[in-house]
Amino acid sequence: MPRPDPAAEDGGEAMITMPHQAKQLLVDALAEQWSSLAQVLGELTASDWSAPSPLPGWTVHDIVAHLIGTEATLNGQQPPTDPTDYSARPHVRNELGEFNELWVSSMRDHTPEQLRTRFAEVTAARRAALAAMSQEDFDAPSWTPLGPGTYADFMRLRVFDSWMHEQDIRFTVGKPGHDHGTCAELVVDVIVDRLGVLIGKTLDAPQGSSVTLTLTGPVRRQAHVLVEGTANLVHELPCPATATLRLSSTLCTRLVGGRVEPDDHLADIRITGDTDLGTRLVRSFVSTP
Repeated sequence: MPRPDPAAEDGGEAMITMPHQAKQLLVDALAEQWSSLAQVLGELTASDWSAPSPLPGWTVHDIVAHLIGTEATLNGQQPPTDPTDYSARPHVRNELGEFNELWVSSMRDHTPEQLRTRFAEVTAARRAALAAMSQEDFDAPSWTPLGPGTYADFMRLRVFDSWMHEQDIRFTVGKPGHDHGTCAELVVDVIVDRLGVLIGKTLDAPQGSSVTLTLTGPVRRQAHVLVEGTANLVHELPCPATATLRLSSTLCTRLVGGRVEPDDHLADIRITGDTDLGTRLVRSFVSTP
């Protein structure tokens, strides 16, 4: 798989590594995530598979092919060669996007049943591979889509990516679900962990300023960021936040994933205090993961 260096694009900031992320937690979360995906795939109608998704250029069929291709790559497989110049397509923005298109294109002639079968096979193989790994393997340094981290960090991002794509499918076909629980909590963890980088670097928030983010559900969470030298997550603030944002975890994840336009949903977010800083944060959410 191509390994671009997102950390370099992010100002050289390495991703925040969770201390000793337990292997079994992540293995169980991935198993839960794949089971939930398999369930919703089994409920899709023939027309659902060809429905355009929130991701430009991709249908539901293409999302499933992408998920299969990613896990197949982690199993050591490579996509079929293809002379097509995918970089010319508007929705392909980098080398990793071109690589994803190879897998997606290679499965465009697959029937829904063939995709369901391939998804079951590749995730079964991944379960076996992960089960054979040790906690030390999970703690080892690894490339991740967000920069240097551990293999555990990489697998946490596999939960993030798979969950986000499951929600893409559910939103497209009108089958909401799996929006709370372990997998959704891990997705919110990834978002919250990046808040300091976003507020300190992307927004260049002034020294002494602070932000409180409150998610009202289905995943309920409150996070504080204080800018003192650098912007960091803190357990509590010494004084009321400069800006506060209150929104649902569903909307937050859709904003972070770039699935909806921020300005279309400002009315759905309660921003108090410095509304300019809060609004800029909402408009920058898409850079979080």
